[in-house]
Amino acid sequence: MPTRQVVNQFIALVESGAHVEAIEQFYAPDASMQENSHPPRSGLANLVAHERAALAAVREMRTLPAQSVLVDGDLVVIQWIFEYVTADGRTFRMEELAHQRWRGDKIVQERFFYDPAQGKTPVAD
Repeated sequence: MPTRQVVNQFIALVESGAHVEAIEQFYAPDASMQENSHPPRSGLANLVAHERAALAAVREMRTLPAQSVLVDGDLVVIQWIFEYVTADGRTFRMEELAHQRWRGDKIVQERFFYDPAQGKTPVAD
């Protein structure tokens, strides 16, 4: 089970924009990630490659401070808000809940819950 301090270190790394590094440091070799009800992605190398590709597809990705964090034994839930700028300069906001299961200080399973429609309407400048 992770300590609150370890969870806070993970959050700080993501908020700093070091998304790939957060995966490399805090996810187990056999970890999985799942978007809503889509099939999960598994394996640390696959998770890192997917994150790199997602970041390469946008001009900029900003992580706002976590809105709420719940830690209950091996389960952690984080309310994230991300803002990303597309290649054509449009800005979108994505709010999601990340439901994580930890084994010690490593995330072994994560599922994201969000409304995909958020990625269809740019935020007003």
